[in-house]
Amino acid sequence: MSEITVTSIKNFQNEVHYGDNQTFLIDEPASVGGDGRGPDPYALLLAALGGCISMTVTMYAKRKGWQVERVTVRLNHERVHAEDCVQCERTTEGFALRIKRAVHIEGELTEEQEARLHEIALKCPLHRTLASEIVFTEMKD
Repeated sequence: MSEITVTSIKNFQNEVHYGDNQTFLIDEPASVGGDGRGPDPYALLLAALGGCISMTVTMYAKRKGWQVERVTVRLNHERVHAEDCVQCERTTEGFALRIKRAVHIEGELTEEQEARLHEIALKCPLHRTLASEIVFTEMKD
């Protein structure tokens, strides 16, 4: 299990430390009071999900020997009132996060192969994690 450390710098900017001494900044856009020096938390969440989908599809295609040239994943999100959410099963109060996605796969594929890769896209580990129950616990310093 890898550990991430996030440290505030100034205003809404935070430095993220991960892996072997690697770092990047996260921030809020200037339109909401940040400095726009990096992606905001929701952009990171969607980027992680999109990356996971792309990697999962690519890995599966490689194992099968299928010719995939490029996977493009478009994502957006919105917060919706749980009481207005037809798809919501567990969240009945407050807000739910609705993520919309489109996966475009380029390569020399049959219709069946492309259909299978779209099924596999739904099975990326992060998609499964976000769709399951998440439990938060406190770590000791």
